[in-house]
Amino acid sequence: MVISTRGIAATSQTLASQVGAQVLARGGSAVDAAIAANAVLSVVEPMMCGMGGDLFAIHYDAKSGNLSGLNASGWAGKGQTLDAYRAKGLVGIPPSGIHTATVPGAVDGWWQMHRKFGKLPWAELFQPAIYYARSGYPVTEIIQEDWAGTESKLRGDDNAKKYWLIDGRAPKLGELFKVPALADALELVAKGGRDAYYKGPIARSILKTSKRLGGTLEAADFAEFTSEWIAPISTDYRGWKVYEMPPNGQGIAVLAMLNLMEKFSLPAMEQRSAEAMHVKIEAQKLAYRDVNAYVADPRQAKVPVNGMLSKAYAAERAKGIDASRANCDTKPGEPDKGHTVYLSVVDREGNTVSWIQSISDMWGSGVSVDDFAFHLHDRGGNFSSEPSHPNAMAARKRPFHTIIPAFMEKGSQKIAFGIMRGSNQAQAHAQFVSNVVDHNMSIQAALEAPRFTRRNVEGCSVMIEGRLDAAAMEKLKSLGHYVDWRAEYSGQMGGGQAVMLDAVTKMHYGASSPRKDGAAIPEPDPYFSQSAKKP
Repeated sequence: MVISTRGIAATSQTLASQVGAQVLARGGSAVDAAIAANAVLSVVEPMMCGMGGDLFAIHYDAKSGNLSGLNASGWAGKGQTLDAYRAKGLVGIPPSGIHTATVPGAVDGWWQMHRKFGKLPWAELFQPAIYYARSGYPVTEIIQEDWAGTESKLRGDDNAKKYWLIDGRAPKLGELFKVPALADALELVAKGGRDAYYKGPIARSILKTSKRLGGTLEAADFAEFTSEWIAPISTDYRGWKVYEMPPNGQGIAVLAMLNLMEKFSLPAMEQRSAEAMHVKIEAQKLAYRDVNAYVADPRQAKVPVNGMLSKAYAAERAKGIDASRANCDTKPGEPDKGHTVYLSVVDREGNTVSWIQSISDMWGSGVSVDDFAFHLHDRGGNFSSEPSHPNAMAARKRPFHTIIPAFMEKGSQKIAFGIMRGSNQAQAHAQFVSNVVDHNMSIQAALEAPRFTRRNVEGCSVMIEGRLDAAAMEKLKSLGHYVDWRAEYSGQMGGGQAVMLDAVTKMHYGASSPRKDGAAIPEPDPYFSQSAKKP
């Protein structure tokens, strides 16, 4: 862990972490550092995030102890309905392209968070990102691998080829990459605030791009959008209180998993044992069945949040977990009966933010915006094309979301954490919590520990990192799991970051997963500002 009496910024790319630490050193708040770091990530890790995507955040106020949640996920435009898509000859919702792009919420999320918790001038926060977009930055290992692996997607869009490829190829490892068109967009937001994006030249370019490609987004869809302040939901797990954002996101799956896992003696099991992995895998199956069946935008659908979080419901569902056999045919319960970046920051005062931002799949919809280079996300692809489903596409509805920030606390200890990669996130969060609570790991060890992930709701297939010993792997197979043995630190498990505050000792801790190119970097102490004293 990184340990400091001052602030710490932990992100998925070292330059962004350094920017966050420097903002803290200038007297910025945790939110100031998060906005600046997020803007830099949109330049240096562009396939994962940017102003064409969405944002969720949880803020902890050290003075009051209050938690605030912001849902900055965009809605579908008025013309984005299943009937309208059928009239266009579309069968369901396409897997990519302009018809998957809903209104992006990230820039409004930056704006709302800054208005409430910012200290430094808004425009100042974008200077590092503008600098890197104009002057260039060296492309790092894992980001370069993602870039090279998605060249074909970039070649499918004229703007993407122009802005994000060099002579038709991805940049090489360590090659300096510049994207001045993105700097232009960042400068407009720095000078004009959120209105430059939703009512000004950036919105006009997005709408021009959409119209050129046959999309249905309209000016009013942008002008009328605003993020929503909302209270996080929580559960108690063996004395710790764990917080997630409520639906339309999948955070409720974390809490449901923990409620199920609490029914088993995980503290008595070794973290890498087949027995512990089996319990967690089976809990994931049950929780995700419910999430897929019920989670949607609660403004337009009935979502049984209280039922899904009920301890009594968890006790009943836990009866479906057989310690001797994997269940390959799980079903949703009845709770009413009876490609992403994450960052976390703590400032010197102990204010903490858990922050996640994404354009969904790598390079989002595959559509790069005219004039400004950034990609539009493809969150609309998370809608259901089944009209009776609570998550069915509808005008001004927010789609089901995978990106989730998290926070947990016990006594004086407060931890902001998050782990990336689509549907992996909720199951990774639950495993992180278990690592800290059940297996007494530090936040760095909890991020590094071997994990599993399941991509399909059905069946018994499970991907597991190769650091489990052969005996544990064989035991899992004997229980009926179809084990897909992955690399020791597999990107499929998602990178993550965490910061921890001890409110009594006033000590701060930071951690960053080796599955990404990031780091936890502390705010520098004011050693150069102190007068040298002779002994």
